[in-house]
Amino acid sequence: MALQIAVIDDWQDVARGVVDWSVLDAVGQVSFLHDYPADNEILAQRLVDFEVICVMRERTRFDEDLLRRLPKLKLLVTAGMRNAALDLKAAAALGIQVSGTDSYKHAAPELTWALIMAAMRNLVNEANALRAGKWQQGLGGDLHGKTLAILGLGSIGQRVAQFGQVFGMRVIAWSENLTADRAAEDGVTYVSKQQLFEQADVLSVHLVLSDRSRGLVDAQALAWMKPTALLVNTARGPIVDETALIKALQKQRLAGAALDVFEHEPLSEHHPFRTLDNVLATPHVGYVSEQNYHQFFSQMIEGIQAWAAGQPVRVLG
Repeated sequence: MALQIAVIDDWQDVARGVVDWSVLDAVGQVSFLHDYPADNEILAQRLVDFEVICVMRERTRFDEDLLRRLPKLKLLVTAGMRNAALDLKAAAALGIQVSGTDSYKHAAPELTWALIMAAMRNLVNEANALRAGKWQQGLGGDLHGKTLAILGLGSIGQRVAQFGQVFGMRVIAWSENLTADRAAEDGVTYVSKQQLFEQADVLSVHLVLSDRSRGLVDAQALAWMKPTALLVNTARGPIVDETALIKALQKQRLAGAALDVFEHEPLSEHHPFRTLDNVLATPHVGYVSEQNYHQFFSQMIEGIQAWAAGQPVRVLG
């Protein structure tokens, strides 16, 4: 009997065109669902007939309650090799295998730098003004000679640091596990947490979300920052205390924020980040790129084929 395979979290309804899913015809029938996440009751109704579900990283949450409502589910395939929205322990206990994919490593750093440039040079307002028949609305900021502060010098943080160096910026970094020697290998100056926030002209967040990093950019950290500084977050929304950031932006204790990630996604219709003049916000498109999606979906197909053949690859948990 043919497997019932769901591709969900396809918010833009693009998955079917990125790769050739017909190669799975010998394995099962593929359905594409681009609904947003919902409560577990609605999700269970939506997904109850599927044995294989392909998910995007940290969109729909598969907790133990939802997994128990899906008795036919045998395989979850996630984009990326880390997905905090999946309860791997519960999946294992229920006999549900979980596998992942590799990621295209350049998408998020490139988006980070696009946000930095657009925010510093006020590009969105200038472009919109030009469309409205106006000309030259204000002064853009400069990057050369300024300080780029990297919170989390992992693979993405390293690439963002390299871009900063190309632009002639002084680059500093801090995280709980970072050492001065490790930072120096990338030509980056290691500083303390407080110094990172105090010295930043642009502070870019590149930590993995964990119990330790959740809320790490809090009211105190924001208070350390210069009133002329820009905060950039393309990592995970909950790393930044959203209430504290909104307050700092409203009171102009911070020049601006460029954000691609939020506490709750999709962002609610009346959220302040949609209307604050000193916020440049994008809808979590850091990994939403042609090459990244091609890698995600082609390896999801590969993962399903391997599992169906009894030889699973990139197993998680």
